[in-house]
Amino acid sequence: MITYPWETPPAEGEAITVAPGVLWMRLPLPMALDHVNVYALDDGDGWTIIDTGFASKHTRAIWNALLNGPLAGKPVTRVIVTHHHPDHVGLAGWFITKGAELHMPRTGWLMARMLVLDVQSIASSETMAFYQRAGMDSEERARRKAERPFNFADCVVPLPQGYTRLIDGDTITMGGRVWDIRMGDGHAPEHATFWSRDDNLVIGGDQLLPSISANLGVYPTEPDADPVAEWLTSCEAFKPFARDDQLVLGGHKLPFTGLPLRLHQMVENHHGALARLMTHLAEPRSAGECFPALFKRKIGPAEYGLALAEAIAHVNHLHQTGQVTRTLNADGAFIYQAIT
Repeated sequence: MITYPWETPPAEGEAITVAPGVLWMRLPLPMALDHVNVYALDDGDGWTIIDTGFASKHTRAIWNALLNGPLAGKPVTRVIVTHHHPDHVGLAGWFITKGAELHMPRTGWLMARMLVLDVQSIASSETMAFYQRAGMDSEERARRKAERPFNFADCVVPLPQGYTRLIDGDTITMGGRVWDIRMGDGHAPEHATFWSRDDNLVIGGDQLLPSISANLGVYPTEPDADPVAEWLTSCEAFKPFARDDQLVLGGHKLPFTGLPLRLHQMVENHHGALARLMTHLAEPRSAGECFPALFKRKIGPAEYGLALAEAIAHVNHLHQTGQVTRTLNADGAFIYQAIT
């Protein structure tokens, strides 16, 4: 059974104590998923924080209010970044300039360092070719070609040259506890999760979320990636360590208990999506034509990019496991069809 010990999240600039020396805070995001959870762990003379939110004036102001309020005026001495996505790494560099140390997985650090430098005023030819092969709606493709694309640097402060690497299988001490570091994959490469040896806490980032599915997306940087396989493998690898009494602190939504059931649900969610997609692909279709099989709601402009990335991930998985064929049509789109 999945339960939610807190029905209401902390208000802006406030914190909720979820365990001794562990605070839960929430920062706003300018998107459909309108928040990210961040956490502070009391190390005595300072705080270790888990993830940071987007880099924006508003988010900096919220952090300053937190530092002067719930965080009791003590400095942030260490920043832990679970993975490289902007809502988690955005202000890490800002904290480093104030004296904090950065700890994150090597892949996440490399990805963030690279993406901050990759500033584009127009969509690259590779990106547009990727959209075409995905079967992106022609009007949407034209709009993206004409507009300035989203750049990582728009909401991420550059990271420092040096950092401390989080390694799968190692331990880390924070908040008066020793934590096992376990890496997941699929939503982001080498995503760090933390499992307390001293009590029932698990810090899950976006790898362990309640009630919503983490986006498993494929992008122009790795067009043939199979994040679905990586996600399923990670969920299975976490199962031996999951207990019903663990309090999971995720990157979004509410803290929850019932992790064994949630891991089962996350696996079955994608098996079900793949089964529906196989039925849908009895007729040849592009990734952009697979939304009805994968999503239970209408996809609007705000969700289109993430939805397309997830659709590509699922057809890639079926193709790479030999369940569908893939051919290039006259319009330059990959067309998939189930093998019967």
